[in-house]
Amino acid sequence: MRFNLIRIYGNQGTNGYLIAEGKLVCKTIELPWRMNQPNVSCIPEGQYILKARYSPRFGHCVEVVNVPNRSHILLHPANNALRELRGCIAPVSELTGQGTGLRSRAATQRFLEVFNRLKANGNSLILNIHT
Repeated sequence: MRFNLIRIYGNQGTNGYLIAEGKLVCKTIELPWRMNQPNVSCIPEGQYILKARYSPRFGHCVEVVNVPNRSHILLHPANNALRELRGCIAPVSELTGQGTGLRSRAATQRFLEVFNRLKANGNSLILNIHT
């Protein structure tokens, strides 16, 4: 089963739309594209395996696995990419600017509900990132 993340790049951040089963799950925010540099760039476009993970800082979240030259890339709550992210992806309910959004915890919860439902059906979950 695939999650499709459709990105819109900006100088101050990257916005996106996360879709599963043909339906919008949530919007997303990320850092701007800066050549995949750790801690300052969003990750490259491509296909990645998703797996459940528990983070002491963020609680239940999802990890994006096998990102080239990167590790510990999570989908977790944040409302401002430049201030709160170091390469991860944050679900948000509403986009307010480049790399900024509102109600990230609610959007993350919606994403986790869809992720867990699809995972419970025995599906391998893939994130496909593209423009």
